[in-house]
Amino acid sequence: MRIIGTGSALPEKVVTNDMLAGFLDTSDNWITTRTGIRTRRLLSTETLRELALEAAKKAIASSGLTPADIDYLICSNVANSYVSPSLGSIILGQLGCCCPTFDMNGACAGLVYSLDVADAFLKTGRARNILVVAAEQPSRFCDWHDRSTSVLFGDGASALVVTGGEGFFDFRLTGNTHTDVMYYKRSLEPTPYDRVEERTQPLVMEGREVFRLAVESCIEDVDVLLERNGLKGEDIDLFLLHQANMRIIECIRQHLEQPKEKFPTNIQKYGNTSSASVGILIDELSRAGVLKEGATILISTFGGGFVTAAALLKWSEILYGKEA
Repeated sequence: MRIIGTGSALPEKVVTNDMLAGFLDTSDNWITTRTGIRTRRLLSTETLRELALEAAKKAIASSGLTPADIDYLICSNVANSYVSPSLGSIILGQLGCCCPTFDMNGACAGLVYSLDVADAFLKTGRARNILVVAAEQPSRFCDWHDRSTSVLFGDGASALVVTGGEGFFDFRLTGNTHTDVMYYKRSLEPTPYDRVEERTQPLVMEGREVFRLAVESCIEDVDVLLERNGLKGEDIDLFLLHQANMRIIECIRQHLEQPKEKFPTNIQKYGNTSSASVGILIDELSRAGVLKEGATILISTFGGGFVTAAALLKWSEILYGKEA
């Protein structure tokens, strides 16, 4: 499987740390030193489905395909205004696609989980061209009076078009039950027979435990993929890590003893956009010409559950309308 198109979309509203300090017991220095985040984008006048649609259209356009060429749409999404229909179903018709679709909830690792499924569909011949969209609004999970969670997140969407070819050559996905360290609970409509009262609960996150699990799990995934493929850290041109916390990224970098230049980031601008984060990073780096033909790339992500997903690939240049 290889990537032949990328796209991303972000809300217009830019929220700085100083803006948050206006109503939270925090400061730009407190947030920046702990997370690396300086600004984030939050949905205000737009909707999540509009961001998803924009990212998807950009990815299809850059792939050289038409919406009619898409055989499958996989949408990574933790939550949006609709429980049903799925977000994929909502944007499908607006894209002009006519194909199967489903939503994947792999938390912040959802994009790579979706790519793993797409890889399997391509290998079995079930599809030829697959659109993977990751659209998230984690800002709506948070208690905006709680500085421990609300300062971390931003909203956004990314999309990738994949097809058969030389590209991804290994995946590693894991799942371990640590549901108490990070969760968001939404109540459902009661029945006449309910005996347990459930209420919506804003995002709960045990910061230190999430940090530990993220660092340990990502290091294990990276080490396994490298060893399994006879590679070392110096053989990887770029490490694209989930943009959750700059200190997590730095811990993984130090473990691998690789230079900072190999770990591009955008968390400082956008915060943690959940499963959309790596896709946004890929789109930005590809359009800027940072991702070179034949570059070896290692992606590593983690999310609530606790789940992780990592992948190894060789990059193929995308022209974005430029002449070859």
